[in-house]
Amino acid sequence: MIDIVPTLKAVADETRFRIINLLLTHDLCVGALAARLNMSKAAVSQHLRILRKAGLVRGEKRGYWTHYSVDKSAIHRIAEDLIKTTDQIKECHGDEKDHPCVHKKEGK
Repeated sequence: MIDIVPTLKAVADETRFRIINLLLTHDLCVGALAARLNMSKAAVSQHLRILRKAGLVRGEKRGYWTHYSVDKSAIHRIAEDLIKTTDQIKECHGDEKDHPCVHKKEGK
């Protein structure tokens, strides 16, 4: 299992989450994203840089523009890692009354 915290931090930002949602419907260039989000192209580019670094989006040069799309396999890996994490927690806690993480009141 990979460390998914940096990836989750990348999508925790509302604007980046909106970009992901837009890119799930269409491949878009920076200008189109900026128009739909009512933001500057520079601001959108900064958000895309973070999403690319997290491995969530990729760019493909088409003529003069780069069109961005979501790497859906990366989204699936995040979901799988979250499921694995919850399964590990369930296995760890088992019968909660005997679990070492459960603090018992002294004298009982």
